[in-house]
Amino acid sequence: MGSPPMIDGAFARWLAARAGQALMNLRAEMGFADPGALKSAGDKVSHDLIRTELARWRPADAVLSEEDEGSRLAWTAEVSSDVVSRLTADRVWIIDPLDGTREFAEDGRSDWAVHVALWARSAPTPHGLVAGAVGLPAQHRVLGTDYPPAYPPMTLEAATSGGARTIRLAASRSRPPVFLTDLAADVGAHLVPMGSAGAKIAAVVTGEVDAYIHAGGQYEWDSAAPVAVATATGLHASRIDGSALKYNEADPRLPDLLVCRKDLASRLLAALQRHSG
Repeated sequence: MGSPPMIDGAFARWLAARAGQALMNLRAEMGFADPGALKSAGDKVSHDLIRTELARWRPADAVLSEEDEGSRLAWTAEVSSDVVSRLTADRVWIIDPLDGTREFAEDGRSDWAVHVALWARSAPTPHGLVAGAVGLPAQHRVLGTDYPPAYPPMTLEAATSGGARTIRLAASRSRPPVFLTDLAADVGAHLVPMGSAGAKIAAVVTGEVDAYIHAGGQYEWDSAAPVAVATATGLHASRIDGSALKYNEADPRLPDLLVCRKDLASRLLAALQRHSG
């Protein structure tokens, strides 16, 4: 793909696309006979590629990647200098080299992603994300903040159901929040099971679904890039209590979020208050 662009949003897109192509090549080479081996190889190939390119093209920036040793640890005096450096850095790349390893290792599935996001101390927004890209390699597309998609139209189901809109709500295939079924019944939502967090938020961005709620435990890299793109598109993104999402925190756990159309935010947050306690 040649030398990368220097503007951060375009660079994030380039990096997500490069890692995505490497993952597609790996899938083709290894096949699906040994899912465990394919998952491990996918994590490593994408992580190593992204880390190498960041070291080459953004050497002054800090990095938080899911695949870094100790990445899930909250800050303490004993943690590595990498954690300390990102907490004092002005710019930090937040990376999920392969979001949705389960889906990546299943033949025919396309709901997995590559996440590349940039947090900056000088950002004007509470979440601090200034650039990001979500690569959806098996869907042959990359969503990025350099050319954010247009605000999504209502899903056909919602638009044609009259006054009582049927909300299409993306839900985890494997670990949806226990309250989600009751919440869906409360607001008249239809649950749509999908794979990775990136794929689910991308589906909100493109209008395939209207909202995504998660409360089962995540880390910053699970949502940073998708949230960067979603907010650049104009969608609502917050914690499920309505508070701001914040990144590059001492503790990288960010266990819950809501991403949805802005016209649904107050309704869904009120329902979450009733059902998530």
